[in-house]
Formats: sequence, structure tokens, C-alpha cells
Amino acid sequence: MRPVARTQPLQRGSDRTMLESMLDFYRATVVNKVAGLTDNQAFTATVPPSALTPATVVKHLTGTERYWFSIDFADLDVTRPWTDDDLHGNFQIEPGDTLVTIVADYVEECARSRRAVADFHLDDAARGDGMDFTLRYAMIHMIQETARHCGHLDLLREATDGAVGG
Repeated sequence: MRPVARTQPLQRGSDRTMLESMLDFYRATVVNKVAGLTDNQAFTATVPPSALTPATVVKHLTGTERYWFSIDFADLDVTRPWTDDDLHGNFQIEPGDTLVTIVADYVEECARSRRAVADFHLDDAARGDGMDFTLRYAMIHMIQETARHCGHLDLLREATDGAVGG
């Protein structure tokens, strides 16, 4: 798997385009942080005592995208990425998982997120049952969530093969 093109976030523009460009920048950073790893490297925890691996961080972000945009905000009828009984279930490597499929799922989920909110305005309220936030809040939350996990990926990648930056 190769790195993807990454565009610097806009520094001028509408609130919507600036938020979208910042989130897309971090989404591309996630993909680039794991590009070039083997499955063995991506599935190995390298920073004890944490059990996080590069692959499980990407799986978690896939689920988080689905929850915040498709389920909680847009109230789409899509499969939940984890159950109430196992809130960390999306941190598990499943039989048949490969880094390529995990990243492809993440990229597709990001595209689904974009489609789910495309026709909404930043101040529109979430439609999910019991949700009380706006699209603006969801986008800001996902920027910080994705950026925080990019930091985890920085550390995990450096501990795995010494690669830094990007």
C-alpha cells in the first residue's frame, strides 16, 4: 500500500470548506502513517503496556467515522461498528483482516461520511435518537479525534520501523 496525496488544509475560506479540508488532511495522514507497513508490523503492539497497533487504530477510526457521521448525525440505517457490550470491539484484529482491507474500509467509511453529511449545513442538528449536537460540532470532534490518533500512529510507526514525519 502506498501513501495517498495529502493537501494542506485551507487557511482561508468558508467555515465548511476549512473544516472539511482539515479533516481530510488528517484522514490522509492516517493512511500515510500506515503506508508501507507489512501486516505483521501493522498488527503488532510495540509500545507496552498498550495493546494498540497501527491496524487497530485505523479500525477504531473507521468505526468512529461511522458512528459520528452516519449513525449519530445522519441517522442512516447502517451496521453499528461495535456493540454496547463491547465498546472496544473495533480495536480487534479479525481473521482475514489485512492492512490493505482495513485501510480500504477506512477510506470507504470516510467517503460514506462525506456523503452522509453532504446535504446538511453546519448548524443542522443531529438526527440520531437522543443526539443533541450540530454538524459543526461533529466535524470539530472528528478533527480532534483523528488528529489525536495520528499522534498515536506517529509513536506506533516510529516504534515499529523508525519512520517519522508525514
